[in-house]
Amino acid sequence: VQRATGIGNSRNILATASDPSGFQLGISQDARGQINFLTKETGFYQLCLDNQQNHFGFMHVYLNFGVYYEGFDVENKQAEERKELNNTLEAIEVSIRKLQLHIFHMWRFYNFARMRKGSDSYLLESNYNYVNWWSMAQSCVIVLSGVLQLYFLKRLFNVQASTRQKC
Repeated sequence: VQRATGIGNSRNILATASDPSGFQLGISQDARGQINFLTKETGFYQLCLDNQQNHFGFMHVYLNFGVYYEGFDVENKQAEERKELNNTLEAIEVSIRKLQLHIFHMWRFYNFARMRKGSDSYLLESNYNYVNWWSMAQSCVIVLSGVLQLYFLKRLFNVQASTRQKC
């Protein structure tokens, strides 16, 4: 089950499942993707999610695992093996809770960083306009003072033509 929000509202998400040796077992690119595969070896199986179609949006993804055992009769096994199976499922549940918490905090910090980056961007833009106008005003004052200095220097050395001769 997913919920997509933001600019990209596509509910499609790419999900791939891989076995412990890295071989890809299944792929799904549907909003309600389901991947069924048979396992033959023990180890850590990997589930990868790709939100490439929603670059500017975010998605809440809820995972539901189902494990079916064929040819494995739990009722006839000893209590110790049942306890081991329950411990494994509890470990998966604890791991999923931790993952949900980490994803929630990552999403929260990402939004805070986006807000800070946006406010910094607006501040930089306003400072950029302020500096440009102030630089232009100072340039005009420098050019004007140069023109005035030249004018007064010319006036200082300007000789007025007179009819009498000076010695």
